[in-house]
Amino acid sequence: MSKPEILYSVKAQRGPELRCKGWRQESILRMLENNMENAEKPEELVIYGGIGKAARNWESYHAIVKSLKELEDDETLVVQSGMPVAVFKTHKYAPTVVMATTNIMKADWPTFYDLQDKNLTMYANYTAAPWEYIGTQGVIQGTFETLSAIARLHYNDSLVGKILLTAGAGGMGGNQTRAMTMHGGVAILCDSNVEIINRRIEKKFIDVLADSLDDAIAMAKQAAAEGKPLGIAVVGNAADIFEEVLEKGWLPDISTSMTPGHDPISYLPAGYTVEEAENLRDTDRTLYLEKARETMIRELKALIKFMDLGVHSFEYGTSHRKECVDAGFDPKEAKRLPGFVAEYIRPLFCEGRGPFRWICLSGDPEDLRKIDEMILEKFSDDYLVTRWIKLAMKHIPIEALPARICYMGFGQRKAFALEVNDMIRRGELSGPVAFSRDNLDSGSIVNPTFESENMKDGSDLISDWPVLNGLLNAVGMCDLIALQANYSMGEAVHTGVTMIADGTDESDMRLEVAMTVDSGIGVVRHAQAGYEIAQDVANGKGKLTKESIKIPLWWSPKATFGPKDLEKEDVKA
Repeated sequence: MSKPEILYSVKAQRGPELRCKGWRQESILRMLENNMENAEKPEELVIYGGIGKAARNWESYHAIVKSLKELEDDETLVVQSGMPVAVFKTHKYAPTVVMATTNIMKADWPTFYDLQDKNLTMYANYTAAPWEYIGTQGVIQGTFETLSAIARLHYNDSLVGKILLTAGAGGMGGNQTRAMTMHGGVAILCDSNVEIINRRIEKKFIDVLADSLDDAIAMAKQAAAEGKPLGIAVVGNAADIFEEVLEKGWLPDISTSMTPGHDPISYLPAGYTVEEAENLRDTDRTLYLEKARETMIRELKALIKFMDLGVHSFEYGTSHRKECVDAGFDPKEAKRLPGFVAEYIRPLFCEGRGPFRWICLSGDPEDLRKIDEMILEKFSDDYLVTRWIKLAMKHIPIEALPARICYMGFGQRKAFALEVNDMIRRGELSGPVAFSRDNLDSGSIVNPTFESENMKDGSDLISDWPVLNGLLNAVGMCDLIALQANYSMGEAVHTGVTMIADGTDESDMRLEVAMTVDSGIGVVRHAQAGYEIAQDVANGKGKLTKESIKIPLWWSPKATFGPKDLEKEDVKA
């Protein structure tokens, strides 16, 4: 077998031309290409997050592309951890692609890397493996809404004149500076890799690179004093920078980090250049892991110190606390730093809200603009949605295919998707639209140190919910369904999903079901856990929709398990 071509850049196809046998297959192919167009290291198939990949290897990538081009309308492509393993004849309403990635029994990092070295698996990350990554903006509204909650709870609903100190300018973390400046505030973000910082500057997510930490602090103070938004980057390791800030006696208003604690082999240990770290990673993975965790502990200690000094600090979905505990850090001390979902975002999940997004597969920015304007009209009564869309239209750059993220909730997603499908049908849009979401969504994930942390009913560890989400998405005839694990190894199970609108009546049918069940199971998950907002939504009394969900039985901590329980009740009576 000859070696396959390694591609150092990929551009998603635009326009009306089909290379596949239908728009559903073509749409999924363009989503894969869009992943690669936004990739941090396309030549290694790494999309973002250190090692999150679109395909297991180059043989797999080219086989996936070939399979999608040849796939019939009544066939389904099966992908196992980034490798296409089968094509089954199913039926025209079946998913185009189903996949499972990084699902490993008794998972830990040594086990994962041993299996990866044997070419048996790959790392899914959230949206890398299921081909749903839309660039740095993919998590920006989550950051924005987290900051909104902080503003509302602590700063009279305004962050003008406030300063955020954070770290991590990668494909996820690079959004943080722009999210803060969209609030009118100031951000200082550090990263050890100046190339990654410059990439975020080029994409307009960071405004300026400071010469030093002192320079960054001076610029931040001046901008905050003048009430001007400014996103500042400084080169440096997060642990080093945070400790230096503490030594200087200067404090920001908010502190967090998006360095890749979830993947310690991608986390840069202090004292190493990028090149030195890559060499150590290749030659002594065990030592690398040890050095990375030592630095992580320093970073976590600094964030906790900021918190103790009055800075609003939180873990931003990076698994630092869990990785540090695994390295011997005191669990009680680690847990003192709150996670952002439990602290700020969960009320949105109770409404079925989450990082819902859409991608204009034509590649035409006008399609994105028309959809934005439709949202402002159709959802004018939802301040969260309209405020975000107005800001996004002004501040969020297009990366690869035009795309948008928006925290729409249960009921809204279905109404929106059906309207977009009708716009395609009427010829108002120049091509199909793919709907997707981050896996950090209302009902698609279990992660006891992140999305499902501190659940009201104590169900942090129950992983039935994402499995139910995936099963319901299959029932909903979604175009791509992924069941995967990632984050800190063995810590999370979640689902990815993509749905295509192409202006047909068949898309109406698919979208009506899929958009209901995908966010609906999230409402049910939180309603059954005892959250009143979610219970109101399930009972048809929500703020976003009057659509209800049938609940056969409400959960209670007390139940009848057998005759002995009845006897206990008789004694009490």
